[in-house]
Amino acid sequence: MKKGSDIVSISDLSKKEIEKTFRLAKEFLPCAKGEEKTDLLNGKILGTLFFEPSTRTRLSFETAMYRLGGSVIGFQDQNITSATKGETIWDTMKVVDGYVDVIVIRHPSEGAARLAADSAEKPVINAGDGAGQHPTQTLLDLFTMKEEFGKIKDIKIALVGDLKYGRTAHSLALALSEFGAKLSFVAPKTLQMPSYILKKVNGKSNVEITEKISDVIENCDVLYVTRIQKERFPDPEEYKKVVDSYIINKDMLKKAPESLIVMHPLPRVNEISPDVDGTPHNRYFKQAFNGVPIRMALLAQVLGEK
Repeated sequence: MKKGSDIVSISDLSKKEIEKTFRLAKEFLPCAKGEEKTDLLNGKILGTLFFEPSTRTRLSFETAMYRLGGSVIGFQDQNITSATKGETIWDTMKVVDGYVDVIVIRHPSEGAARLAADSAEKPVINAGDGAGQHPTQTLLDLFTMKEEFGKIKDIKIALVGDLKYGRTAHSLALALSEFGAKLSFVAPKTLQMPSYILKKVNGKSNVEITEKISDVIENCDVLYVTRIQKERFPDPEEYKKVVDSYIINKDMLKKAPESLIVMHPLPRVNEISPDVDGTPHNRYFKQAFNGVPIRMALLAQVLGEK
C-alpha cells in the first residue's frame, strides 16, 4: 500500500496488498516477540484515539509502534477529552493531525472512521467503528488462518454468534469471500449476517446459512466464535433472548475434526468455555498475539518505510 494510505475498510486493500502485509508480518515476528530489535519508525509518533473501550486492539497497536522504535500518544476514554465539551470528531482530528504521523481511531458510531480519514491529512487506521468494520482485526484473523493451513482458499469457516452487529464478522466475511474460502453463517435469525454483506459475498463463496452449530461442526476447519454484543442492542430484552444461543465447550468439540481450530476476536464472555483453552483446538490467544506483527506491518507501510 502507498505511503499515507488510510485503512478504513477491508475493501480499501487489494489481495496483493493483504498478501504483502502477511509477508511483512512474518518478517516482523521476531521483533514482535521481543527477540530482535528495530528502530524502523524511530522519531515517528502514533496517535491512539479510543472513544470506546479496548484492550487487545489498543495495546497491540501501541506495542507494535514501540517494537518499531516509535512513540505513542493518545487516550482511551472519551470522557477525558474535549468531546465532553462538544468538540466534533472533525475538529479533534484536525488538531491531532498536527501532533502525530499516523492515527488509529476507535469510535462507537458507524462511519466515524471514514469521517476521521476525510478530516486528517495523516494516515488514519480504523480500529473499529460501531457495528461497521474492523479491518485490522480481519487482517490478523486471515494471517492466523494462513499460518495454520498454509492457505485460505477452500478452507471451511463457520462464523458463529452475533453476525448482525459484529463488525469483526462483517469485515472477515468480505475478505474471506475474496480469498475463496467456504463460509457458513451460524446465528439466530435475528442476528444473521446483514443483507448488504450477503449480497457482496454471494457469488464469490459457497455460503451456508443455519441456526445450528451441529450442522457445521463435523465438516469445518475454523470455528470463528463471536460475542453477543450487549452494547449494540437497542432493546435489552432482545439481548436476553439470544445471549446464550451458542456456547462452545470441550464435549461439543469431540464431534469436530482434530484439525479444527477455534478462533475468537475476544473478549469472550461465556460463549467459549474455559475447558476449551487446554485443547489443541484453541487458537484465540495466538490470534490475539498476531495483532502485533500485523499492526507493525501496517504502520510500516502507511508511514512509507516498507
